[in-house]
Amino acid sequence: MRFRHPDGSTVHLAYCTNVHPAETLDGVRAQLRDHCEPVRRRLGRDRLGIGLWLARDAARTLVDDPVELRALRAELDHRGLEVVTLNGFPYQGFGADEVKHRVYEPDWTDPERLAHTTDLARLLTGLLPDDATEGTISTLPIAWRTPFGTTPGAARAAHTALAALGERLDALAELTGKSIRIGLEPEPGCTVETTTDAITPLTAVGHPRIGVCLDTCHLATSFEDPDTAVDALGAAGIPIVKAQLSAALHAEHPHLPEVRTALAAFAEPRFLHQTRTVTTEGLHGTDDLDEAVTGRALPDTAPWRAHFHIPLHAPPAPPLTSTLPVLRSALTRLVGGARPLTGHLEVETYTWQALPAAQRPRTRAQLADGIAAELTLARDLLVDLGLKELP
Repeated sequence: MRFRHPDGSTVHLAYCTNVHPAETLDGVRAQLRDHCEPVRRRLGRDRLGIGLWLARDAARTLVDDPVELRALRAELDHRGLEVVTLNGFPYQGFGADEVKHRVYEPDWTDPERLAHTTDLARLLTGLLPDDATEGTISTLPIAWRTPFGTTPGAARAAHTALAALGERLDALAELTGKSIRIGLEPEPGCTVETTTDAITPLTAVGHPRIGVCLDTCHLATSFEDPDTAVDALGAAGIPIVKAQLSAALHAEHPHLPEVRTALAAFAEPRFLHQTRTVTTEGLHGTDDLDEAVTGRALPDTAPWRAHFHIPLHAPPAPPLTSTLPVLRSALTRLVGGARPLTGHLEVETYTWQALPAAQRPRTRAQLADGIAAELTLARDLLVDLGLKELP
């Protein structure tokens, strides 16, 4: 979906396909047929943007065979789909029964992370629509904090890899005429947990094609104020490469037994759900939701937020809610001003099948209905900010 900003520039809206498990190229093609095209049809649009997730094996197939890459691009066109952004954070196994900490492997100290991200950048130049010259990729925020923080030379190795990536992106732009930019995606528990944490390493890397992917669930989970975050990045000269529109789980009164019971329904074995609260002493957290709800690991005198991507249009029942207001504030700042601070927006609710049983979609049709409803909400927010939806 494309929108015209009042300044005349184009803002792209997509949804991320990491919600659909696929490790191979055949699996990706099945996603386009079984999920992405049905979502587009529900929206009544001739064209729908998708934030494509290409796992390692699917990406390598495309890199090794240019014919397959051209065929995938043709299939996107045939199904009324377009790709200007990739989700390069998960490397493989994101559809496994248990993901947890494995999603942070390999990190930016491992040469395979650089190789994979370079592959994705090359592939994106071949997938961009004919009238698009800019693409973006979100990536791991360097590493999970352990053992990175105590490993000698880890930070230097990661910064060196990112600097090398920047040089490769420059060469790719010169070769293809297509500009690909990479955004570190701050996430609770990682060495880059907040937007503030991103400033030092990105300043050290010092490359204009490498910036931040602002995920509004992660922003809210860490109780960051959108205006403060955006101001700090701007002051440091760090570009916001793309933004992921997502909402976290919010509990206003976590000391109440009924709130703990409601939260416990969201503690599940597949993904990490880092949980945070703010007291007068600062930010406190646990690495997963079950650690918070079953004991005294987290102070409960102030609201809790958990890294659980809640469907944008469907907040949980009371006594819980979502951080959709934070998303609204961030979106207003990102694209509601005189010029957009980013041109790539991606709805990223990958947790549909991790929701409590009563809220999970039970069929492909129900999942497509839910994704379409999220995109409709996002579209309405953009229109309310003065953007015009394009055909």
